[in-house]
Amino acid sequence: MRKLETIFGELLKLVPRYQFEKAVNQYQGDRYVKSYTTWHQYITILFSQIKQKDSIRDIVTGLEANESRWYHLGLTGIHRSTFSDANNKRSFQIFEDLFYHLLSRCKDLTPKHRFKFKNELYSIDASVIDLCLSVFPWAKFRKTKGAIKMHCLYDHSGALPSFVTITDGKKHDVTVAKEIGFPLSPDSIISIDRAYIDYKWLNSLDEKRVWFVTRAKSNIDCVVTGQHPVSGKGVLKDQMILLTGPRTKNYYSKELRMIEFYDEETKKHLIFLTNNMKLAASTIATIYKSRWQIELFFKWIKQNLKIKSFLGTSKNAVMTQIWVAMSYYLLLTYIKYQTKYAHSLLTLSRLIRETLFERKNLIDILTLKPERLLAVQDEYIQGALF
Repeated sequence: MRKLETIFGELLKLVPRYQFEKAVNQYQGDRYVKSYTTWHQYITILFSQIKQKDSIRDIVTGLEANESRWYHLGLTGIHRSTFSDANNKRSFQIFEDLFYHLLSRCKDLTPKHRFKFKNELYSIDASVIDLCLSVFPWAKFRKTKGAIKMHCLYDHSGALPSFVTITDGKKHDVTVAKEIGFPLSPDSIISIDRAYIDYKWLNSLDEKRVWFVTRAKSNIDCVVTGQHPVSGKGVLKDQMILLTGPRTKNYYSKELRMIEFYDEETKKHLIFLTNNMKLAASTIATIYKSRWQIELFFKWIKQNLKIKSFLGTSKNAVMTQIWVAMSYYLLLTYIKYQTKYAHSLLTLSRLIRETLFERKNLIDILTLKPERLLAVQDEYIQGALF
């Protein structure tokens, strides 16, 4: 009788292998390689992500303890020096390409955002990942600190990181937005914080028919040119304005909509700025409030993925680990939406972590109740003793 695949084996079958190997060939990842291929490297780093391993020694020990359960994955062994060399030398772009292939799969499954309008809804933000400057000298941020910065276009349909780029920590958020250009389609809506207020860039968004929602700066120079009827809970003013600053009026010469809003929860007066003249003022306020979903996303990946402690010190090793971590996030998302899993991604990640080398069907594991999961763990421990 044919043995069942392990949960790890089933997870790896969800990875688009053809596209992966295509990227390996493009970036010559397996050139002059005899045994430890790029695919083996990916399996090893993915294992460290799932099992939350902090060091290469810990990874090797964890794999060796389960050697009889991963031979079917194609691994023939792992040495610390070989793994370290692979992280330092193989291009991280292989794993970046894999991330975007997985993303295209997820987008076909994700539910729409909770708003009534049909426009695509995004948030743009960045988060700093601190590094020790003495260990990562290439990531100089301040005089005694190191850091890199992750910039993300967050899709509210499915909570997906729709576009990710990583820069040095000194790169300003709006500079990246202008230089790289986030892939935004016409009629999409983005919510951004005040760090992205650059009227020349906002004008370029308007020319592409992209709607933006942000908070107005306190020193904004403008003149009121008209009024919208005030309606909606918390809406105090709904005005049309023109910028009058010496430079800003040249950067953005069209009318903008400025909405003054009182937030009952925080007891704060907020002033929003947008180029969308049709949506209700209360909806504009709610769109901006939804921007905090990207903050929760950054918090989640920092707490539950290994992107704060690294297995190598080179820039390539750090970038490789981050892209594999992000691909694992998409694998979890794909499983959740494909199987209509009712619980959170955190619960799903814990479930996979505890049953990774079990010879069970993934679908069966996803339907386990907590008390049954404990029984599966007991079976695994007893099996390992004999």
